[in-house]
Amino acid sequence: MDDSLYKRPNKPRTMTVTRRREAPATALPVMPEIITVDTYSECHVTPLAVARRMVSYLGETGDFLTLEPSAGSGNLIQALYDSGHSSNELVAIERHHKLCAEIRKRFNGNQTIDPINECFIEYAERVKGLGEYPRIIMNPPFKKVKAHLRSALSLLGPGGHDRAVLVALVPITFHHDEAETLEELSRDTFSTVQVSTKIIRIER
Repeated sequence: MDDSLYKRPNKPRTMTVTRRREAPATALPVMPEIITVDTYSECHVTPLAVARRMVSYLGETGDFLTLEPSAGSGNLIQALYDSGHSSNELVAIERHHKLCAEIRKRFNGNQTIDPINECFIEYAERVKGLGEYPRIIMNPPFKKVKAHLRSALSLLGPGGHDRAVLVALVPITFHHDEAETLEELSRDTFSTVQVSTKIIRIER
């Protein structure tokens, strides 16, 4: 065998290498925090599309003091703001500590709100007779829907306006003599529970 086959070719031992720049840092996506809610809280998040329709059923936007008795994750609040409602005329109640904190975080920009961390039924008893809410919008706990509606109606009043309006999302079986059914919703409206519900309105 020819030994020249194993000799190194007569070629330069070095070569020019272009300096490589460091790769730009890749921004990692910020994943939204998943809010876990205890079962006892009965927080069934109102889909934003449903919340916006509920707000439209309240009537015209104006200087109406508005109550949201079960604020949850804040979708009804968001729908009120999207319609032009002022945070200065909104009172939100939420008994769940973590949900209260999330609402403060969600609306800590131009639309600032400080929800009251209290059981709504206890709140209604505490403030009854001190004033009226001409607008109430609510998605109450389904197991205590009658008690929550009764407390809400004890605070509903024109408050200097021509009329008072309450709009609520309730189980399909709920009945109240003053209630007008506006919509019946499908059983898969909520992501966490299969239940037949409807949107009602009470005017006084």
